[in-house]
Amino acid sequence: MGTVLEQIEQAGLVPVVVIDDPADAPALVGALVEGGLPIAEITFRTPAAVDAIRAAAQAHPNALIGAGSALTPEQVDAAIDAGARFVVSPGLEEHVVRRTQERGAAALPGCATPSDLMRAWQLELPVVKFFPAEASGGLAMIKAIAAPFPGLRFVPTGGIDSDNLESYLRDPRVMAVGGSWMIQPALVRARDWAGIVASTRQAVAAVRRARGAHE
Repeated sequence: MGTVLEQIEQAGLVPVVVIDDPADAPALVGALVEGGLPIAEITFRTPAAVDAIRAAAQAHPNALIGAGSALTPEQVDAAIDAGARFVVSPGLEEHVVRRTQERGAAALPGCATPSDLMRAWQLELPVVKFFPAEASGGLAMIKAIAAPFPGLRFVPTGGIDSDNLESYLRDPRVMAVGGSWMIQPALVRARDWAGIVASTRQAVAAVRRARGAHE
């Protein structure tokens, strides 16, 4: 199956999931899996996050479940105890990164400046989240700040959608992108899992097109 980072790279796209009812997590992640994307970043933007991570991980043991918007080491512990195998943060906070590393999960802190990248390098991180991607200058900004850090790779998130996904993924420094456009809140509220399957398949097809062009 490969390491967590290898699985993220293979997927090419990390769905960012905001969920209000943990009972919906198994069906939602099931829709992503059926659509060809066996991965989900369930964020701490709602109180349901930990229970949703647990429900998704138990229902789909072969899917890669992670936690998003983690702000504290305590959230890291709660997420990993519930089954998360990677932890994403909006910024780079050393205690959050180190706790994630201590627990054996993959840390993907948000970085947007050269100073962020220097701290990531000091923490021996091979991959970081580039956030907020579009607001921070997009792919042009990655190209501008990445040169002093050979080998460092990025998961741009924030403003990524079906219109710009392919341009990001064609850059070899981009391991994957994060986004939520295939999981529209209206579809989740309506429990329209078939709609999420369809939009996920479209997103997966875009990933494949981008990678075909790159190869």
